[in-house]
Amino acid sequence: MSGKIPLLVLNSLSSAHQARIAAVYEMTYAPTPAERAAAIAAHGATYRAVLTIGVIGLTPEEMAAMPRLELVCAMGAGYERIAVDAARSRGIVVANGAGTNDDCVADHAFGLLIGIVRRLRTLDRLCRDGVWREEILQPPNVSGKKLGILGLGTIGQKIAKRAAGFDMPVGYHNRKPREGSPHRYFDNLDALAEWADVLVVATPGGSGTQHLVNAKVLDAIGPEGYLVNISRGSVVDTEALAQALRSGRIAGAGLDVYESEPKRPEPLIGLDNVLLTPHMAGWSPEATQASVNRFMENAEGHFAGRGVVSPV
Repeated sequence: MSGKIPLLVLNSLSSAHQARIAAVYEMTYAPTPAERAAAIAAHGATYRAVLTIGVIGLTPEEMAAMPRLELVCAMGAGYERIAVDAARSRGIVVANGAGTNDDCVADHAFGLLIGIVRRLRTLDRLCRDGVWREEILQPPNVSGKKLGILGLGTIGQKIAKRAAGFDMPVGYHNRKPREGSPHRYFDNLDALAEWADVLVVATPGGSGTQHLVNAKVLDAIGPEGYLVNISRGSVVDTEALAQALRSGRIAGAGLDVYESEPKRPEPLIGLDNVLLTPHMAGWSPEATQASVNRFMENAEGHFAGRGVVSPV
């Protein structure tokens, strides 16, 4: 035995980040379902810590197979598939990477927003086809549009901050108003969607937010309104969105996340008024580095007895 603390890693990492973690911990790297199952079956009794991400999570059954487990860390802010209740009932500490990729996600959200309102995808295609501007419908301004944010957490607040640079009035819907927020609070999502020109989804995933953005909300956004989703695919009803986009009941959508991940969202593929990216909003070399740094800080704090930096 090396004397290092045994750690199970369930999410993909670069070889450089694997090496950095392996220098401190006795690391088992198991990023595929088969490797994960095999590692837990063979060495479950030894692991004291697990590193995962929100969409991969950790189940109650897997925790039960790890009797020495005392720390579960999510690399990013999301932790919706980590069995937090099961962990708490056993005194297992759960921590996340809150704040490590907020800027990256907010930048990407604004990229999608500008892209769909200014119709950059369509304009790029038309330009390559040799079509000149006189034949093209003028795309609207971004500046001055009303921005609705579903979920004014840390990422939502960073999106609102960027909106200020575009002179966009900001409204938001949370379960309750955010203390000290200068932005207009809406106590229901339909009212926010009706008010907003662009609705940005920045709320956590999980069963509590499943299909929160449904046909009714999309109708409230309206034929001159836009939807951006950088949170979780489960929050938006894909079929309802496809129908709304197809029939012109909303003007456009920019999505970094979708229900069928990692498979592409088939109902949306043929549509020109949707801009898609493959769950990359939180990914950049800077953000990933910050997330790995945070994991190291969380784990070091826990095993040194000081506690984690960002507990869930």
